Amino acid sequence: MFRSSQLRYAVAYILLTAVVLLFLNIYTSTKMRTMIFGAQQQSLEDKAQLVTTALLQLDDLSASKTEQAINSLDDLRTTRTVVTDAFGMAVYDSMETGNAEGKLLLFPEIVNALYGNDTFYCVYSDGAIESRIAVPLVKNGITTGIVYLMQYDTAQGALISALQTNVLRITAALEAGVILISIAFSTLFSRRLRHILHSIRSMRDGDYTHKIQLHGHDEVDLLGQEFNNLAERLEESERRRRQFVSDASHELKTPLASIKLLSDSILQNEMDVSTQREFISDIGREADRLGRLSQKLLTLTKLDSSIEDEREIIDAAPTVQKVVRMLQPLADLRGISLSLSVADGCTVMTVEDDLYQIVFNLVENAIKYNHDNGSVHIVLQRSGDDVMLTVADTGVGISEDAMQHIFERFYRVDKARSRAAGGAGLGLSIVYDMVKRNYGTVSVKAGSDGGTVFSVLFPLFPIEEDDT
Repeated sequence: MFRSSQLRYAVAYILLTAVVLLFLNIYTSTKMRTMIFGAQQQSLEDKAQLVTTALLQLDDLSASKTEQAINSLDDLRTTRTVVTDAFGMAVYDSMETGNAEGKLLLFPEIVNALYGNDTFYCVYSDGAIESRIAVPLVKNGITTGIVYLMQYDTAQGALISALQTNVLRITAALEAGVILISIAFSTLFSRRLRHILHSIRSMRDGDYTHKIQLHGHDEVDLLGQEFNNLAERLEESERRRRQFVSDASHELKTPLASIKLLSDSILQNEMDVSTQREFISDIGREADRLGRLSQKLLTLTKLDSSIEDEREIIDAAPTVQKVVRMLQPLADLRGISLSLSVADGCTVMTVEDDLYQIVFNLVENAIKYNHDNGSVHIVLQRSGDDVMLTVADTGVGISEDAMQHIFERFYRVDKARSRAAGGAGLGLSIVYDMVKRNYGTVSVKAGSDGGTVFSVLFPLFPIEEDDT
């Protein structure tokens, strides 16, 4: 059963084809008639020339001499031959019935020829071609008479009729074929679109595993492939969202459970002041941890959204130096030495807060997961068309398998050590997302003498200096 879209497609194709075939039919018929009429004109002109040549040899256009001259022409085969004098009076007429000899003939062709013009007229009607020609007889610059020839050709008319019939039959057959092809094409096209629409509805209902299976190499097939790619990305996004919610819930539940347990212990047990202060201090640390975790989750939410801060070209050196100064007290608590090497002209296009957060997270991790009395080396330098930030530590290092997952959210190499250090597995994920949205790349490798080396590459944006 036709749907509205199928009907519109079919009608459009049929109308377009009908118009094309109509113009083709008209053009073919016109071209064919023109060719046949041209042949008819040439034939009558040749015959009129024969008659004119024969009559111009006569001294006068008497009826007997004119009839004798025309009868001597063996190749003259016309339906009617008329010769008039200079006034349009017929001196010879080949017609037996309705002979016009001795009568004044005012046929349009004869009247026009009396003014010295060759006149030809041809018409197709009732399966026959009627052609008429009138040629003046000019002798010594004076028109002495008119030669009028008329040809009624049923053979050529039958040819035109047969050709028109064949063209109409071919047109009808082509039109029928186009109708069938249009119906088949519109049905197939509509079925494929309904298939895509069904898949879209399944995706709307949350089924991202549904895939479109189309065959072909047209735009509809490309649309289906793009839909499948979109479905895969949405399925992966949904998987990551559920994993993120699950991990976030687990991470938030742990400090909340600790706070609940400590507060219940204070309420249900009688404690001395020092013990209460110890429990309250633990509650404060868990609350701080919960606050840090919440802040990191908010940062990730901002990175996942389409909110973009305005970037500017800045020198990265002051920001890196500021981070090192801020974290120096944390390093001093464990006897960790911080060394900084900064090159000139390390200008990048970024958001300064993003750059600060990237450097802060990398250096803070290098301090937290380092050995006591260890060292952290921070290097900012130009590398070709890039600016490279390197943070190397002498800590416990990261295994080869863990390096493949180190930038995933909530991933922790040593969960017990990370929890003791107050980490939730979000810092490096934040670094990865921030570096990516600022057109950079981040990588990790094992240090040559132990520990870990993080490298961040940003495109170099040199600042043009004013000569003045």
